Amino acid sequence: MKNLGILLSGRGTNFVAIADSIDAGRIPGARIAIVISNRPDAPGIETARKRGLKALVIASKGQDRQAHDREVVVALKEYKVDLICLAGYMRLLSPWFVQQFPQQILNIHPSLLPAFPGLEAQQQAFAYGVKVSGCTVHFVDEELDHGAIIVQKTVPVLDTDDEHSLATRILEQEHIAYTEAINTVLERKFEAEGRRLKLQRSKVGLQR
Repeated sequence: MKNLGILLSGRGTNFVAIADSIDAGRIPGARIAIVISNRPDAPGIETARKRGLKALVIASKGQDRQAHDREVVVALKEYKVDLICLAGYMRLLSPWFVQQFPQQILNIHPSLLPAFPGLEAQQQAFAYGVKVSGCTVHFVDEELDHGAIIVQKTVPVLDTDDEHSLATRILEQEHIAYTEAINTVLERKFEAEGRRLKLQRSKVGLQR
């Protein structure tokens, strides 16, 4: 059984999607061992507790970045986490943090990276006038929205779209992409050549 650790700062909609996929058997052989938030008022923490999951608040406000990171790492290691999934975690992980979990931290970003990194990616895409947007699940490295790409899903930008409708349709694809990426990484169904990951299709994966 592989242990997942979830880091979130808000609602944690991708966390809920991951939990639902585990419950439905779409991520076999995995469990959520711990959910951690840096914000005491994060709705995702209450959601985790209602689902019977272990949930911790390690507040970041007023904390030294390095000291906070070390506290989070201690908790993740205490719960023997095999894979860390960022689900709307609004803090940059320090290089030291990333080095503790090589190829064990995933993030999802609401654009087709390397386009539109950082905050408000959907709004950036809409304002730029792109015809296709989407989402990206990638390994986390020492740079923002930069690690090797595992899964991408495309979403057409419709003439009838506004920022909200585009963001909503991207979010639907995020939930699918994260499940696929977690399965790929847990089953080690890839080969890494620099930034490029060659994926091997698994018979056990997302059932739609």
